Amino acid sequence: MLPEWVYKKCPDVSAVHRDAAIARQAQLTKPTGALGRLEQLAIELAGLQATEQPRAARVPIIIFAGDHGIVAQGVSAYPQAVTIAMMANFASGGAAISVLARELGSSLEVVDAGTLAQEQMPGVVTDKPCNGTRDFSVEPALAPSELAFAFEAGQRAVARAATSQPDLLIFGEMGIGNTTTSAAIAASLLGISAEEIAGSGTGIDAAGRAHKARVIDAAIGRHGVAGAAPEEILSAVGGLEIAAICGAIIAAAQRRIPVLIDGFIVSVAALAATRLNPSCQPFLLPSHQSAEQGHRLVLRALNVQPLISLDLRLGEGSGAAIALPLVRLACSLHNGMATFAQANVPDRPS
Repeated sequence: MLPEWVYKKCPDVSAVHRDAAIARQAQLTKPTGALGRLEQLAIELAGLQATEQPRAARVPIIIFAGDHGIVAQGVSAYPQAVTIAMMANFASGGAAISVLARELGSSLEVVDAGTLAQEQMPGVVTDKPCNGTRDFSVEPALAPSELAFAFEAGQRAVARAATSQPDLLIFGEMGIGNTTTSAAIAASLLGISAEEIAGSGTGIDAAGRAHKARVIDAAIGRHGVAGAAPEEILSAVGGLEIAAICGAIIAAAQRRIPVLIDGFIVSVAALAATRLNPSCQPFLLPSHQSAEQGHRLVLRALNVQPLISLDLRLGEGSGAAIALPLVRLACSLHNGMATFAQANVPDRPS
């Protein structure tokens, strides 16, 4: 169903460089463990990047956009027209992620992976098999060929970004209705009810959230995908931008490029990616825990601990972008601090 490259093993973490980073942290002019998670982050990056000096300077941001047929069931507070309007906003520099990219010195690429847009938009890469998914409450969201195309679109985006030799990548998303789609994917992967994982998304009220959960549970039952293979789940209830991110995560890991994972929707794509190709798991660096109800459960399933928790629920890759300065500081501290010997500072007795 999916291209063969999706299942190709990712590189191993470099134990030599990881161990060297651990040894260096023990020699820096600070009490052992005094910088907490920042120490571990630098160590992880050294092993992932196979380097003695972990880096987070060049970090392109790629936003994938898609539309969702499930919106016909009244699961979103916003109309579908917002997806296309926000793509234009990203490209023109007015969105939150556009501002963050400028402040961080990161390039920003916007990919139409499956919106309803009928024509090429200025500043947007169009790479889609169709205009939006089908309403998964009544039929499968995607044909197998469309799902495969979306994975390839993610791989192509990573290949474009790789020409700048990035240290990390950030993936974001835009798509009215995609919290419903993500909740359906996650509920199916985890074998839990939608009530446990479906959140308020763009701001629906309690009654709207309950309706959203009922729609998801009925669809999962209709397609019989609870606990099914991830390929089946993504075809039945998936989204084009989510599938593209899933493919991009695997493609990045295969190139030894770590990914700073954003919020609920990107984390669901990451969960699907790890189920398809478990060897990509080490390359996932969680950025934040969002305010979306199900994000905590997905992070737990990924067995990762986020760097920050600021009650964000914007998407767009914004949480990962906000966490990036912490990653950069972790690298600077690891690479730039003096050792006890260099600074002629007495270390603890052995």
